[in-house]
Amino acid sequence: MQVILLEKIVNLGNLGDLVNVKPGYARNYLVPQGLATVATEANIKAFEERRQDLEKASADKLQAAKARATELDGQSVEIAGRASDEGKLFGSVGLVEISEAFAAKGLELAKSEIQLPEGPLKMIGDYEVAASVHPEVSFTVKVVVVAE
Repeated sequence: MQVILLEKIVNLGNLGDLVNVKPGYARNYLVPQGLATVATEANIKAFEERRQDLEKASADKLQAAKARATELDGQSVEIAGRASDEGKLFGSVGLVEISEAFAAKGLELAKSEIQLPEGPLKMIGDYEVAASVHPEVSFTVKVVVVAE
């Protein structure tokens, strides 16, 4: 199924690209989220008329994301958890706990913006955690896991 992208999507394409995706992905995710529209002749014409506005909105989102990344880059939070004598946590520190720790500090970082490629943190220590607030804007934050 061909769709026109209304925003940049990682591993798929940029604003205005005509891409082929599986029908379920388009119907259940891209179109309802407003990230793409079905590529019919009428939609292609409508997109070309709106292209300037969409590019300006995309540039504004990018600027806002860069400003937010500047504010959050290098920030640190401390999360306490019960741990054994060897430093292994009883449980783990995941996306929700990290997001809540930033919220308690007065900084907004959604759990969907945090990336833990190796899974939840299961040991006490200092961790560099990657975060992405926009497909083109990434930064790292420091998470310190300590024993209660």
